[in-house]
Amino acid sequence: MLDAILSPEWEYRYYSFNSKWSSGEMMASMRDGSGDGYYILFDQHGAAIKGFAHEAIMSPWNTESDEIWPGMFDRVPAQFSSFLNEPAFSMAEVTFCIWRRYIDSAWQCGVGDFPEGDDPDGSEQMLKILDGDPATYQEFARDYYEVEIPMDAVKHVYANLPLTESFVRSLNAEVRYEDVEADMDEIAYPCEAA
Repeated sequence: MLDAILSPEWEYRYYSFNSKWSSGEMMASMRDGSGDGYYILFDQHGAAIKGFAHEAIMSPWNTESDEIWPGMFDRVPAQFSSFLNEPAFSMAEVTFCIWRRYIDSAWQCGVGDFPEGDDPDGSEQMLKILDGDPATYQEFARDYYEVEIPMDAVKHVYANLPLTESFVRSLNAEVRYEDVEADMDEIAYPCEAA
């Protein structure tokens, strides 16, 4: 929701979420404008994440064979077959694939042999925003959008509290509440407080 306010045009947005991706499915994505990104599918079974960091050691761009890393999609449960076959997710461009069903006790991955190096698949850096810490988003907005968002505002959105006209304008003076109503509906974010 913060990205929808800071970057109202979807095609330029870094983070997005669609609660109505398809029947029984929701989708989150990150696109950095340089070819890196991830997709997260949420459904009745759990969540599956596919990401691509072109500079990562495990990138097909950085291997002699130009193929995805061995084991990348091994052991992905049949419940996520629609995820693996979704054309919008560009499955040939992948450096990490992880999943967790509601019945799993931890996140799973098919790769058994990771190369040496810090963050060889790029997942640590790319998924850091999902740590639940409002300070992480505040730092991201400072670096990417070059704006200083008050911590109280970030915490407000992290707490999923309803937005108001004044709140939206305090984050982006060029955006009105009505400008983000469609995004709020797509994201399933609470409407303006009475």
